[in-house]
Amino acid sequence: MDESFIALQFKDEQLILLDQRLLPAQEVYLSLSTCKEVEDAIRDMVVRGAPAIGAAAAYAVYLAACQFPDTVDFSAACDQLGRARPTAVNLNWAIQRMLAVFFRYEKEGRTTYLAALLAEAHAIREEDIQTNKTIGRIGNSVIGRNATILTHCNTGALATAGWGTALGVIKTAFYDKKNIFVYADETRPRFQGARLTAWELMEAGIPSKLIADSAAATLIRDGKIDLVILGGDRVAANGDVANKLGTFALSVICKAYGVPFYSVVPVSTIDFSIPDGSAIPIEEREAREITHVQDVQVAPTGMQVYNPAFDVTPHQNLTGIITERGIIYPPFKENIERIRRGEIV
Repeated sequence: MDESFIALQFKDEQLILLDQRLLPAQEVYLSLSTCKEVEDAIRDMVVRGAPAIGAAAAYAVYLAACQFPDTVDFSAACDQLGRARPTAVNLNWAIQRMLAVFFRYEKEGRTTYLAALLAEAHAIREEDIQTNKTIGRIGNSVIGRNATILTHCNTGALATAGWGTALGVIKTAFYDKKNIFVYADETRPRFQGARLTAWELMEAGIPSKLIADSAAATLIRDGKIDLVILGGDRVAANGDVANKLGTFALSVICKAYGVPFYSVVPVSTIDFSIPDGSAIPIEEREAREITHVQDVQVAPTGMQVYNPAFDVTPHQNLTGIITERGIIYPPFKENIERIRRGEIV
């Protein structure tokens, strides 16, 4: 059940990332040695997916500490890193966790706090892998034998430190010999489903088909989909979920036709400080992602564009939220509060 690739690893004082912008045509690894290089990689989507962004950010904080002995410069680099992408909560969650380590060991000297920071970054990466495998085992319980599953965007090993969240659940069911079949949305405008999820499904040998985003509604209406499983980039305290654009529309269709709809996230993706989805900042990306496909212009020059990277699915449209501490079912607000208190739901 190990991956055939490692998308994120730290070696010889460098963060090594599989450049997801080039998949599936090319498998190119970038070696990054500064916080700014990692920040740019996050912003430019060399690495993407909330848990993977968090793990990359942890190593970026360590690299910033190596580069900037002065606390002011170090803090400025971390602040800038935290603005790389605004929606995924794991970015600043990881930065704050690393900063807590820095301030705990700062007075013990540079050698001590650098060692502690690197150890913490390694811990964040390893914890995410183990968390994902736990999520996979828990989520496997909602997948029946011979199930046909629809997924959206990319939530596999490419989007995490390893194994995956929603795609990790799907892989667990496949290795459990449940004879599943997967439909993967192409996921416009950056085609994470076509480029990344399809690649991961084929790497794992999982029976699957790629579809245009707009084909999903017909499959759901015609009873071809048993359940939808996808990820989440930030979950509010009431269970509203921000995820890749198109998730909300899928949830509406699933609710209309009675198809179970699950978001799969580690607990670190829950933002307990945000009461509901209206407070989640939604990143808007450059117009070129809409007007061009692989550098080929597909829209008239000068056409205005609205390009939000995410949308918010209200908790009322969710069947459940699958985490490493169990599956959160309605009432979401009360059960998420139990998670905040450290309980297993």
